[in-house]
Amino acid sequence: MATPRRTLSVFHPAPPHSLEAMTAFGTFARQRGARRLWIGQSLHIESQLALAGLAARLPGLALGTAVALAPLRHPYQAAVEARSLSVMTGVAYVAGYGPGALDFQHRLLAAPYSRPLRAMGEYARTMRRLLDGEAVEHDGDYHTTRYRLPPMPGAPDVEVGLGVLRPGMARTAGQVADVAITWLAPYWYTQQTLLPALRRGASEQGRPTPRVASVVHAAVRRPGRRVSEAALAAVGPHLGSAHYCDMLRRAGVAVDPGRPEAGATALVDSGVYVTGTPDEIAGQLRRYGEHGVDEVILNVSGVLLTEGARAALHDLDAIIDAYGYADEPCGSG
Repeated sequence: MATPRRTLSVFHPAPPHSLEAMTAFGTFARQRGARRLWIGQSLHIESQLALAGLAARLPGLALGTAVALAPLRHPYQAAVEARSLSVMTGVAYVAGYGPGALDFQHRLLAAPYSRPLRAMGEYARTMRRLLDGEAVEHDGDYHTTRYRLPPMPGAPDVEVGLGVLRPGMARTAGQVADVAITWLAPYWYTQQTLLPALRRGASEQGRPTPRVASVVHAAVRRPGRRVSEAALAAVGPHLGSAHYCDMLRRAGVAVDPGRPEAGATALVDSGVYVTGTPDEIAGQLRRYGEHGVDEVILNVSGVLLTEGARAALHDLDAIIDAYGYADEPCGSG
């Protein structure tokens, strides 16, 4: 079978409730030559534990989190888990992290992050230094680490990622991260707003600009399918969140956290939630690459949540077929 272009990855479209369901999507990703299988933060079967089980069943499948939530673990533990998954899969792993919603922070921390950019900068920088083999002596505002990881020669690479919505976090990611991971960010907004901030942050630290991986929600238009309902099922909680709505309004999409149903329709009408024929969707996905995105992460969670796994895999298959093929073999990058 020919291999799809390695700029296209697949997002596991729901929190895993069984390893069998995860294996079905992982097997699909491998068979279709997807660059990577990504997962969000799961509080059902915990994300890193689920990925470890999947790695045992499908060794060599590249994996990543988009994104795991920092309040759940110390950055040292995050570094241990990330390196463990790189060793278990045998290929490079992407450990993407974000601060989580304010309410989530409030429920788990003594106090929410008063300066979330600083908190995530500390988090990602500590992880990167530990993974690079440094003996870290860090007394920060949010984390303290006075330790190092035991050496594991030959362990595959780990990329440290940060979830990025707005210019402030993009600049922070430029300073400390290897990957900037966007969610619901339109390609035009990524090019015009996020990439300049990423480059500015990287330039300030004299380091390479992080690559960009963008989670893009999609659904094929099919008879009887209500795409706005699928969009609402996929991202309804995000549309009720002030920081997601602020990002979308900056991008020119009229959303209101008090009106998530109208917000879902606005996402579809603006093309942020991508729909159409498989060929039309593939064309829109290519625009992300044309506007500076290095890896498109295709997410059909709206279809899965409204119609089930079979329909979601059907959409994924059709979109990947339309996206195109290349001779380059699937790798781990």
